[in-house]
Amino acid sequence: MALPSINPTITNSWNKLKAHFDDVKDVKMKDLFAKDSQRANKFTIKWEDFYVDFSKNRITEETFKYLLELADDVKLKAAIKSQFSGEIINETEGRAVLHTALRAPKDADFKVDGVNVMPEIYQVKQKIEGFTNEVVNSDRKGYTGKAFTDVVNIGIGGSDLGPAMVVDTLQYYKNHLTTHFVSNVDGDHVNEVIKKLDPETTLFVIVSKTFTTQETLSNANTLKAWFLKSASEDAIAKHFVAVSTNIKNVKAFGIDENNIFPMWDWVGGRFSLWSAVGLTISLAVGYNNFDSLLKGANKMDEHFKNEDFDKNIPVVLALISVWYNNFFGAESEAIIPYSQYLNQFATYLQQGIMESNGKSVDRNGNPIDYQTGTIIWGEPGTNSQHAFFQLIHQGTKLIPADFIGFAKSLHGNQDHQDKLTSNFLAQTEALLNGKTREEVVAEGTSESIIPFKIFEGNKPTNTIYINKLSPESLGELIAMYEHKIFVQGIIWNIFSYDQFGVELGKQLASKILQEFNSSTNNEHDSSTINLLNYYKQMS
Repeated sequence: MALPSINPTITNSWNKLKAHFDDVKDVKMKDLFAKDSQRANKFTIKWEDFYVDFSKNRITEETFKYLLELADDVKLKAAIKSQFSGEIINETEGRAVLHTALRAPKDADFKVDGVNVMPEIYQVKQKIEGFTNEVVNSDRKGYTGKAFTDVVNIGIGGSDLGPAMVVDTLQYYKNHLTTHFVSNVDGDHVNEVIKKLDPETTLFVIVSKTFTTQETLSNANTLKAWFLKSASEDAIAKHFVAVSTNIKNVKAFGIDENNIFPMWDWVGGRFSLWSAVGLTISLAVGYNNFDSLLKGANKMDEHFKNEDFDKNIPVVLALISVWYNNFFGAESEAIIPYSQYLNQFATYLQQGIMESNGKSVDRNGNPIDYQTGTIIWGEPGTNSQHAFFQLIHQGTKLIPADFIGFAKSLHGNQDHQDKLTSNFLAQTEALLNGKTREEVVAEGTSESIIPFKIFEGNKPTNTIYINKLSPESLGELIAMYEHKIFVQGIIWNIFSYDQFGVELGKQLASKILQEFNSSTNNEHDSSTINLLNYYKQMS
């Protein structure tokens, strides 16, 4: 077995944490700060342009000590080495997990089945660079000789969420090309995008490893049919490219073999934006910015691989998350970026985290009797303050939150940045301190209203402060969460890189689809039969 398989609940450190939890579960973080003037310094990691303050958590130095012991007890160091050395750690699918190789320098050595994959990776990167420059510089044109103005990315899951999030986040760095993302099989989605397109100046990027994904192929064929209303079959080769391993099906679609970008089975879909799946990112922001994104991720890879655990950002964040999930019973985590550019970041992380660690069977194939994956949600501040912060402040649920902020604005409006940052800092302070009855009374509040204005406080947060939003810092941030996912999976003794839970609904959907177009009747429960019949009547 490539990874250690250790039930965390039988380790010495887990038992220490259980006993320790009983001692500290009601501790007030305000008291911890009052007792230790150096607390913030002790629980802060400074790395590159990151400043990570995890002092506003319900942890003591003893808690932190036991959590670090847990990392050792589950053999995390050995697991990290196994991943980076290309061992088959995705055992249920028989694959290595090497998205880290995609952002490594050219002289790195990442082996799959004994063969260094770096030359092949850089060959594809060179192809991405050449293609990007041709389109951006208008050297590659459409079938009528016009330069491309629009790019449509057709994919779903990891073939959509990652590229869409990065393009949206890096819009400040975008060039003249307008990008669109079509993912949902909902026909209204693709037809709304079509309204914005000119067939003479639109480039289509179809992203599907197997080139059989129902949603992606349905949308691709709809866009192809629309395109052929204005153009001949020969024009497809100029306007459609593919990221896929199924060369036969791609060529049958009409795509030129030179316009096929390969994928590898050692890159999971939700970690694939660093590969040719990121072609649309490269087209949107230029290859140099795409390369900076990769270099930023590689910096975080090196930090994660080499740094001691007590100063290792992904490891520390993962341990704190396990502390709340498995001991406090916190079911969800909020991701609150104080930048509108990161509007899609929580949505992107939902797939990365919940698809990876939403498992109930351990690495030995046994049912798990402890909690695994966390529910991820969030929205940028300050919008979120006017939406769901009431629940975090005064609700009955414990919701740890990551606050992500940037010291500098991109457009340089200092007045707005000061107001944004004041909210960013004030919210974690408010969640820490709350408001006591005495403070409410001192404000002159009438007796009947006092209970409603009391804030318990003691709500945990991490503050991730970054100098500026750039392609490089975004790469670092994404990779940070990727490695946090890995650490949690190792601690929980689960396989983080398969996603069999996604398949069952697809299989049943195929059966039901056949029933729409034939007299075939499969066995269903009475509710599904009624709903099926209702749809047939209404459609």
